[in-house]
Amino acid sequence: MKRSSTVLLCIASLMGTALPAGAAAVPAAAAAAPGTCVNSPAPAEGDAREVLTIAQRAQQEFGLNSVVLRVSSGDREVLTTALGESMTGVPAEPSMHFRTGSVAIVYMGAVLLQLVEQGKASLDDPVSRWLPDVPHGSEITLRMLGSSTSGLRDYVTDPAFDAELEAKPFRKWTPAEVIAIATGKPLLYKPGTNWSYSHANFAILGEALEKISGLPLDRLLTQRVYEPLGLSQTSNQYTPQIPDPVLHAFTSERGTYEESTFWNPSWTTAPGAVLVQNICDLDRSARAVGTGELLSAQSFKTQLDPGTIGLGHKTSTCPATACQLTNTETHHFGLGVIVVNGWILTNPSFSGYAAIQAYQPADKLSISVTVTQGPKSPAGNSAQTIAERISVALTPGHPLKMR
Repeated sequence: MKRSSTVLLCIASLMGTALPAGAAAVPAAAAAAPGTCVNSPAPAEGDAREVLTIAQRAQQEFGLNSVVLRVSSGDREVLTTALGESMTGVPAEPSMHFRTGSVAIVYMGAVLLQLVEQGKASLDDPVSRWLPDVPHGSEITLRMLGSSTSGLRDYVTDPAFDAELEAKPFRKWTPAEVIAIATGKPLLYKPGTNWSYSHANFAILGEALEKISGLPLDRLLTQRVYEPLGLSQTSNQYTPQIPDPVLHAFTSERGTYEESTFWNPSWTTAPGAVLVQNICDLDRSARAVGTGELLSAQSFKTQLDPGTIGLGHKTSTCPATACQLTNTETHHFGLGVIVVNGWILTNPSFSGYAAIQAYQPADKLSISVTVTQGPKSPAGNSAQTIAERISVALTPGHPLKMR
């Protein structure tokens, strides 16, 4: 069962008016009400036509049920479009909601830094200050949780967990259950000395943020992220429900092609941060996070580089399957985000859904894509591949190229 075990992070653009060379901005459709998320008016021209062609070819190449995307330059729309179907006979639409997994991790990292700015906590506080019962809490700091340098194992790779999840995709998991799986075995390395992604970091960080702020996590994110950024179509879900209109997902992960829209995502991250969004909110989020709109200049610098560069290598206790990413200046994990060749991004995936939000500061360009799989779609994140191709077309001097 292929899941988002390396669901690394995101970020992207903010306001500005300059377009990349040759870009043709598309104004909002005249008939659309303010704040609605709709297809750009036809016909697409210039860069909008090139983006559309890339999306159409990729949908056919990868056998995708749908491709929904929005590309912006500064605060100007290049193209918003939805291709294919949500379900048989139901066209995909930009207004449809879909799961955005690790985007919440970006938000949790930003909120942690906000709380640090306000003197409510320190990045170097031991977890035990806030959660005294968490194993290894005196060794692991808040910074290590957010930057994935804690040494905690990823419960998603645990064979028993994987088997249970595959057999019972509708089961609800509690934070205590998944954290216990991760902490029930020795750390992969001394905290702070290496890098390895673990969902447990963010399950614990969510609980810590509640203790620090005195607020439930969903209210904390609403007050500090969704409302300030105007993310009216972003919400946490405590159940597998997705608000209408829904972009439906299907997957062959369990050997049979089946609908996975309402499989239970409770295991993915902390309760209160299990998000759904539409493509316009994803684009707004990308621009805001990618420009540090939620943070001071110093905190934004820390978010992009919390000390991970140079970490990430296999050892006798941490195999390459866990310590798989060597963090370099051009490709590294920040505090809830990924930085690749100057792009600030995240690339969530969940059982038939795959997405990316990415922002390139040099060109003020944001690319947000979500896709749903068809019966013969390849494994991996096809939304990421589409974003890479768009980046090559629009910003050849700053291509987005994941390893």
